[in-house]
Amino acid sequence: MMRTVEALLVIIILGGSYFAVSSLISLPSPSQASPTNLDMLALTTLQELDSRYDLSSAAFQTNNPTAWGNLQIALAASLPANIVYNLTVYNVNSGSNAGSLYSPVASFSNAPSLGVGSEASSYLVASSNVTYEIAPQMISTGGNPITLYILNCSDAAGWWITGYTASSLAQQVYSLLSPYFKTTIMIQNTNQLNKILNGQPLQGESLQNAVIVNTFGEAVPMPSQFNTTTLGYDSINRSYALYDWSLGNIVRSYNWTWVSIVGYPFYYVANTGFLKNTQNTFGIYGISITAPNDPGGATGTPGLNAFLEGLAGQKYTYNNNWITGTPGVVYLSSQTQSLCNYYGLYPSVYQTSTRALPTSITGQYNLVVSTYLFNTTFNGGQYDPGALYRHWTTDVNGVYGNFQGGFFALGMTRIPDIRLTALGILCNYQPVRYSALYSAQASNRLVVLQLGTVGGG
Repeated sequence: MMRTVEALLVIIILGGSYFAVSSLISLPSPSQASPTNLDMLALTTLQELDSRYDLSSAAFQTNNPTAWGNLQIALAASLPANIVYNLTVYNVNSGSNAGSLYSPVASFSNAPSLGVGSEASSYLVASSNVTYEIAPQMISTGGNPITLYILNCSDAAGWWITGYTASSLAQQVYSLLSPYFKTTIMIQNTNQLNKILNGQPLQGESLQNAVIVNTFGEAVPMPSQFNTTTLGYDSINRSYALYDWSLGNIVRSYNWTWVSIVGYPFYYVANTGFLKNTQNTFGIYGISITAPNDPGGATGTPGLNAFLEGLAGQKYTYNNNWITGTPGVVYLSSQTQSLCNYYGLYPSVYQTSTRALPTSITGQYNLVVSTYLFNTTFNGGQYDPGALYRHWTTDVNGVYGNFQGGFFALGMTRIPDIRLTALGILCNYQPVRYSALYSAQASNRLVVLQLGTVGGG
């Protein structure tokens, strides 16, 4: 009996203590326990109102009752019922005569007071008539703007440009590179090509130091004037590699930069006129393999070797050695990747190369690499999958100079990515992109949304 009484007394004492302590505890209201993050709510509300640029538009139309009223309706619909607000638009002042950085333009609110506690967020908007432009620097040599030639010959055929035509590629080259050149000329046929090869400008442009982009892949357009034994046709070996040698000499004499966009450079020559009955064994007529009697199947290799001989000022020889390698997957150089953002060109950082030039050509033909578009690869040998070479004529204690002629080769597999071509040229010359100023006065306004809460917790 005594144990029962003792147990009851313990329960009474503990219960009395619990109620005594509970009476002294003041539990927070639900709003205090889990308060609304007003500044984050204000910011996300402003961002949502401007998701379709409606806030930006209304902020510059505060004198338009319809636009200004629609903004107030949209804001009210975006917030919980227990939220009071004040939205104010400020003009962002600039210039030395501005009295203050911000000056109020207009505001509205749904309550005379936001209470004792409120939070605010701000959001910067720009006027719809603001224009922001980039003015590219014109590529030049020695302070003199140079010419960009793009081969778009209607009387030639291309190869190794799967999925494209030379004309479509020429348009892409024009779109990407012409803003950086004072003069850009489309070579529309082989007669026009023949003129510049013979030192005749087409539009009064400067021939010296020009860049020539061949959009025909492994084929090179050839004027009919070079279908002779003195200029282009090697009758002994029944090869047009002599034409490629002549090209190399001309590139060197005018200090041109010749650009090959894909594949094995100078593998074919093309002219749909006098070569209309000739095809490249794949049914593409108007193309001739540069060495039709070459045994062993590597029939187009003398063209590249002959061009390099001409670029180096060496005597023409009929050399049918295949010199390119197949390194496979290759990667853009760190310099190229760093300039992708600057020039707004974003090809894949890895590509597949099956026609990479060996590093040995630099010593054989007095070349130096001025731009590595891709990293040198050591897969099966040392190769440069994409690089721009300059031919030097003087060597003073290992310092090369007096450059005459250049060659940019992209040894990629088939489908050409013209962005790589553009990047190679831009990375080599590195023209500056000048940012233009805003074209409108008072082009920025600051929107501040202040929020408070009403009602019980």
